[in-house]
Amino acid sequence: MSQQSSVREAAADATAQSAILITVDSLRADAVDLDPDGLTPTMARLATDGTLCTNAFAGGNWTPFSFPSILASSPVFTTGGDIGVAGAETLATVLSDAGFETAGFNAANGFLTSHWGYDRGFDQFDPNVTAENSSLYGKYLATHPTVEAWLQLATAPLRRARSLVSGTADSRPFLDTSRMFAIEEAAQEFILNTDGRFFLWLHYMDAHTPYVPAPRYIRDVSAARIGTHRMLLAHTRTGLGREVARRTLRDLQNLYRAAIRQVDLSIGRVIETLALSGKLDSTAIVVAGDHGEEFQEHGHLAHYPKLYDELIHVPLIVHTPEGDPAVEDTPIGLDAIPPTVSSLLGVPPARTWEGRAVGSTAGGAPPPVVSVTVRGEEVTSQPIPRTLDDGRLLLSARTATHVYIADPERGQAELYDRRQDPYQQHNLLPTHSAELVAIRDRLAAAVSAHAARLSQHTPTTAGPADPDVEARLSALGYR
Repeated sequence: MSQQSSVREAAADATAQSAILITVDSLRADAVDLDPDGLTPTMARLATDGTLCTNAFAGGNWTPFSFPSILASSPVFTTGGDIGVAGAETLATVLSDAGFETAGFNAANGFLTSHWGYDRGFDQFDPNVTAENSSLYGKYLATHPTVEAWLQLATAPLRRARSLVSGTADSRPFLDTSRMFAIEEAAQEFILNTDGRFFLWLHYMDAHTPYVPAPRYIRDVSAARIGTHRMLLAHTRTGLGREVARRTLRDLQNLYRAAIRQVDLSIGRVIETLALSGKLDSTAIVVAGDHGEEFQEHGHLAHYPKLYDELIHVPLIVHTPEGDPAVEDTPIGLDAIPPTVSSLLGVPPARTWEGRAVGSTAGGAPPPVVSVTVRGEEVTSQPIPRTLDDGRLLLSARTATHVYIADPERGQAELYDRRQDPYQQHNLLPTHSAELVAIRDRLAAAVSAHAARLSQHTPTTAGPADPDVEARLSALGYR
């Protein structure tokens, strides 16, 4: 079959004219509330009317370990030996070559920049990490997000008082500490000014540490009406490395949930713009977390180099204009996103893509989903590894029922039943059960095969990114 024929046949099967991919940093699967009247009403509606993948897994515990799968459908370290996609066929390049207008707006995650190839294929691309037009004060805040958090919370009563005195509602009731408004408004402008078929990618950072939601959303999630002083205390204690007591942990979890609600309502406003422009009924919408977040399930906060479900199990929602509601519980990696989007748009997938589209049937038992991380001598050691030479490789393999985690260099392994032990607290190894031995052997084989594959790739010695990007990474704790 000729390439032109395959393109025509794929176009005939298209179910959407355009697509929006929305990725939310640090969004764990159990943080999405599927009640339309609950914490995340926008995502709940998309899931109710679309396909909800209940066993979607990230390629790693950090953004740079996950995104090669999300945008290039390839595991990290396999497209040049580093954490980027510079040598890969990305979703944006494939759709751009097919004639789509493309735009990508990233809320200042320094790992999703042109330095690592993430601008490739986008007609418009803004990572929101440069500060060329900012004042010295603005540049300082851009690289000190915790200070922004304090300003956000401390000035909230003043902003509310000003609104009450003036008798008008404040359309911008909080500081744009997470760059949420920046990408939301860029997305709205792109949607309104684009006439043809398009692909739009948005990456939100609100759920990443430090959690800095608007006070109105804190009140939405906390019946106790957490005060500003409690929020400042929670940020201060964690920032200083102090012991996190139960109340502080609860406050941090509420901040996290409030930040997710803030993102959800922003996504809702983007979808409203789609509707106003008359494009909603022809646009597919995909929502995913790039990795999860830990709240001391295994002794830490944030997302250090571990491979338990709180960091790897993520939401994945696919909403199409004419699709029927469905739940897919087959294990699937985020490398499913590029072939899923291209299929919905009627564009043949790149030959290098490894994921299978959501809803496709390949026959037989699905393979385990493999995830990786690279760890230094201490679990809290920084920076995030940029090549395989920056630490020792850890791997995991998952099915819908079990997860196997291996540290090959140290000859250590763990096996957990995800149904009975969702937070992986009880290691089933060593075991002599014939059933568990068979499960262990299957997952161990998947891990070994992936480790062998990665060993064939020569790590790239990448230089530092530009100063603005490195400053932003440092601000997020990646020194």
